[in-house]
Amino acid sequence: MVNKSGIIIECIQGDISYQPGIDAVVNAANRHLKPGGGVAGAIHRAAGPGLQIECRDLAPIDPGQAVITSAHKLPNKYIIHCLGPVYGIDKPHDRILAECYVNALKRGEEKRISSVAFPAISTGIFGYPVTEAAIVAFNAIGGELRDLEHIRHIRFVLYSISDLQIHKMVMEKELK
Repeated sequence: MVNKSGIIIECIQGDISYQPGIDAVVNAANRHLKPGGGVAGAIHRAAGPGLQIECRDLAPIDPGQAVITSAHKLPNKYIIHCLGPVYGIDKPHDRILAECYVNALKRGEEKRISSVAFPAISTGIFGYPVTEAAIVAFNAIGGELRDLEHIRHIRFVLYSISDLQIHKMVMEKELK
């Protein structure tokens, strides 16, 4: 879909750690920016050990915060690391999750990137229900679109077909 500002917003099924042609991918990070399971594990494995070394001086981060590193061995320029809320523990979870998306876009704008790929932040081990998380994500991004100067392409990369279907449905509803 192309919004009123001419920004491409799309949802695809795929691997967030392999998004050639995208300037920055977003890591659903842990507080200490270390390799882990899910998205963080996949990104760290693909980027190589240099990423963990670069992350040492940036950690720890708080829920909602975003920091940016080089992409190392990924086919991108940057990785934006966001710490999403643990559903039911970090409150208010909707505000914190929205801050992840907004702060990731801010980090991208600071580096003058033109494209960014997001996973479904907090929906894995952090337990955020996928539909609720998608609503928060698209509302947060929708609120930032008119202020974006450099980012012209936003991609959501979903691991499962069911997550893809939910995100597409929510995107169509929330970003009309």
